[in-house]
Amino acid sequence: MSVARLSSRISIPELAVRKGAEPIAVLTAYTAPIARLLDPHVDALLVGDSLGMVVYGLPSTLAVTLDMMIAHGRAVVSATSHAAVVVDLPFGSYQASPAQAFSAAARVMAETGCDAVKLEGGAEMAETVAFLVARGVPVMAHVGLTPQSVNRLGGYRARGRTDVEAAQIERDAAAMSDAGAFAIVIEGTIDPVARRITAAVSAPTIGIGASPACDGQVLVIDDVLGTAGDFKPKFVKRYVDLGPQIAQAAATYAADVKARRFPGPENLYGVPKARA
Repeated sequence: MSVARLSSRISIPELAVRKGAEPIAVLTAYTAPIARLLDPHVDALLVGDSLGMVVYGLPSTLAVTLDMMIAHGRAVVSATSHAAVVVDLPFGSYQASPAQAFSAAARVMAETGCDAVKLEGGAEMAETVAFLVARGVPVMAHVGLTPQSVNRLGGYRARGRTDVEAAQIERDAAAMSDAGAFAIVIEGTIDPVARRITAAVSAPTIGIGASPACDGQVLVIDDVLGTAGDFKPKFVKRYVDLGPQIAQAAATYAADVKARRFPGPENLYGVPKARA
């Protein structure tokens, strides 16, 4: 006798078997209204620590806290029912030890209801990933350009241009796959390296500024919508330019208020109807 699924949400095992099959579409989401709009159309929503820069205006992701990730993760999960939801572990919440990582991941999953966590790092984090997976925490890995290590890497430049650097990223991806990561984000890595990784590892790869050969793609939603200002990395495709439209709406509203055109009679309560 078959058992009915309790949820129509895409599961982590369903994503894990998409290696070499239908590409996996992923977008970031940080708030309930946006998550609700994206949910029917993508396979996974990533509550990325990029929210530090996108939502809070911070200069990097380094100041993002576990409480911030949990608050936004809870909002995204509560507003969705289709896409798998993955929440980033922020800088400093998992690097010290596998036990610290499990404590952070368990809290994130329990308090948000998300399906998996994501963490940055390569071979040095393999023990931690294996520790989490063995204890029931699905992990999405993140290699290549890792924003939490931007100070060590020397900025947000494409990775893998030298043989040494390319070999390290390939070793990192292999270590993450061998440790049990169900998927691997490859960020800001030159195309040939991302292609080799995708062909070599058993886990699906999710590219961002990497290669069309990856098993899926992810973008920051504000880059897609044109609400991130003038910042537009080469790898971004802006599908709509909402920024100017939002600014124009605000300007029109302000002009209506100042000219007393808003609110009008149709916006008011208790206004007597005009006699015929």
